[in-house]
Amino acid sequence: MRYEINRPVTPDQFVDILKRSGLAERRPVDDPDCISRMVTNANLIVTAWLGDILAGIARSVTDFSYCCYLSDLAVDRAHQKKGLGRELIARTQAELGPHCTVILLSAPAAVEYYPHIGMEKHLQAWVLPRNKSLRTRIHQSPAGDVLKAAPEE
Repeated sequence: MRYEINRPVTPDQFVDILKRSGLAERRPVDDPDCISRMVTNANLIVTAWLGDILAGIARSVTDFSYCCYLSDLAVDRAHQKKGLGRELIARTQAELGPHCTVILLSAPAAVEYYPHIGMEKHLQAWVLPRNKSLRTRIHQSPAGDVLKAAPEE
């Protein structure tokens, strides 16, 4: 297995590994523009290759100093349970600064995997799905005049 940092990955290769890993059901694989932006705008991609075949990928967005959001960890089903995912995460972490935390949201099928490799569950994480908006609260003066709309706290 050959590991590489920021080796270019085409959108087709990315979709292929998502499908071979089982992660495709949770990703917009039928939206080529979105997939292209996902690959292009990630600023840390660690890959595992068998020859010219992409066997695994860890796709992240990071500032390299404080936090790294590991958005996709996909390993070909044929290579799962062999330490490939753990190695992709370890190599991702090795690229980061000494105070940088790796953050990820687990697919339901992988919830038991992450504590097994030493990651800690974080109970204070929140998400805002794209199809939802923040609630707003209307502030009124004592006379009932609307002063402003503000995000809910």
